[in-house]
Amino acid sequence: MGSMDVQLLVVVDCLNEEPAAVVLRQALDDVGLSAVRFTTRVIETQDEAERIGFTGSPSVFIDGRDPFVEPGQLPALACRLYRDDDGGSGVPPLGPLRQALKLAADRRSQER
Repeated sequence: MGSMDVQLLVVVDCLNEEPAAVVLRQALDDVGLSAVRFTTRVIETQDEAERIGFTGSPSVFIDGRDPFVEPGQLPALACRLYRDDDGGSGVPPLGPLRQALKLAADRRSQER
């Protein structure tokens, strides 16, 4: 079984790309996945967004899944807002991101 596939998906010139990358790296490190590297992928067309289910920038995909997708969200080349206890942010919240990464790691270990 290969390593976990983690991607940070963004649109061109996304202002939250760098802060999201920092949060993603911290979340990976915090849950013991320091060896896991992530790639950054730029989504350039609406067709591409629709094909992969990209609902805004930045998005984190873990093994091809967006753990933050909400029912009814449509694919879009747009900025994304994440809701958390403090209101909202353009960056995935650290706690839920840690949880999503841990769940994905646990799922992988059960599949072995």
